[in-house]
Amino acid sequence: MTRPRIRTAPDRALWRAARLAALTDAPDAFTRGLADWYRGGEEEWMSRLERAGTFNVVAVGARDERPVGLVRGVPQGAGIAQVRSLWVCSTVRGQGLGDRLLALVAGWAQRSGARTLTLAVLPGNVHALALYERNGFVRTGRTVDPLPSGTREHVMAKPLR
Repeated sequence: MTRPRIRTAPDRALWRAARLAALTDAPDAFTRGLADWYRGGEEEWMSRLERAGTFNVVAVGARDERPVGLVRGVPQGAGIAQVRSLWVCSTVRGQGLGDRLLALVAGWAQRSGARTLTLAVLPGNVHALALYERNGFVRTGRTVDPLPSGTREHVMAKPLR
């Protein structure tokens, strides 16, 4: 079983380990991969970690403190917050960790004054789509700008109370 742990600003080593684990474990779930990380992406990701107003969570294993989950909440302005980089390690999927991570971001977004929580998901990621739909996200019919491959992520949204 895992327990979510909220990453704090000095906890850069844990965040780095979690991001590398996510890119290694689920390379097809992210728009940028492990090679991008090593081509300068690490610096970009670490700067995102310290961006004011963001909410960053790493879930670690109960026994070994290794990262098994990751999620970010990013304010978008005008009452909107966005879920980014959700990842649950393949070894702990199906145990409710994705639901718990989404709930943490939704709680942060509500406390921050957001009325809507959005996310973008790669087409064909059926497990992620099921998780998001189970947690109240609906497809908006919108897509984001195409990736270099031409693929467009689908936008989903969830109203917050």
